[in-house]
Amino acid sequence: MSIADPLALDAPVRTWLRRIDEIIADLPEHGSPDPAAHRRAAWILSDLLAAEFTDPAPPGIEADELRLAGPDGPLRARRFRPAAAPGPLPTMLWLHGGGWVAGTIDELLNERTTADRALRSGVQIVALEYRLAPEHPFPAPVDDAVAALAALRARASELGVDPERLGIGGNSAGATIAASAALRERDAGRRLHHQALEVLPATLRPLGGPSDPRRRASGMDGAEHLAEIYRAGAPLADCSPLDAADHRGLAPALILAAELDPLRDGAIAYARTLEEAGVPVALRVGAGHVHGSPGLTAWPGARDWRDVFVAEIAAAYASERPHHPTPDPRGRR
Repeated sequence: MSIADPLALDAPVRTWLRRIDEIIADLPEHGSPDPAAHRRAAWILSDLLAAEFTDPAPPGIEADELRLAGPDGPLRARRFRPAAAPGPLPTMLWLHGGGWVAGTIDELLNERTTADRALRSGVQIVALEYRLAPEHPFPAPVDDAVAALAALRARASELGVDPERLGIGGNSAGATIAASAALRERDAGRRLHHQALEVLPATLRPLGGPSDPRRRASGMDGAEHLAEIYRAGAPLADCSPLDAADHRGLAPALILAAELDPLRDGAIAYARTLEEAGVPVALRVGAGHVHGSPGLTAWPGARDWRDVFVAEIAAAYASERPHHPTPDPRGRR
């Protein structure tokens, strides 16, 4: 029985999962205990998959390199801004995925999806190259996100940032970091406009049993180990958003969970926890999705996810949507 059979996944998702196994078979460094080796392999895997399954970045976006003041030296970032947009824009600091130990803003997947989302939503997105574990475990990535927010506020005029509409977001491990940064901003009395948490690992506590077919399809076989590397012994209340002592007064949140992701229940629990604390929350669950499939824009399910994301972000930041739909490179809209 294939890994997809118990989940009845759509054919494009099964094809994508099969390609992951095929590519990893030729990447001996994937999963290496050497962090640099594993990161190289993870980047190669991500780029090969994106070239095959993710639509190209659309025209109409300006992307430029930034250096933002960080807690331990400058942080690299990339700004995606709709080319036709004048003046200060609502801005979201974005944190990529990668299991806290890998990932980069230079991945083709991140370039393509971030540019597309910025254009479709009208929200300027600044993707941050935060520090990675194990060399830099918690709280270093959260410190980087908080410092980057401070830099965007300080340089708002120069960078075309509307400081009254500055928010944060992230995918997977980046969503955990974003949620922790939002808690930190709340504690410091600094206002965030919004937080967007995509396939959020809401808690660093262990997932369900190893026999859960969602774990294999979502690449979660080593999730607990990665969470421990990132946590590095920190109290759960500090590093695990769902386990924080108090969720009152946080920025309004968009939480997007994948139906067949073992992290889904934790993300839903976080949405409910925020609601109970009086935080405005939009919870959306993507039907038929596993953890990594939102970037699979060759599949209609991922295009639906994208459309929900950009519509929610545009509304949350009260930005003007583009007057015309962005042409799809395959002739779709």
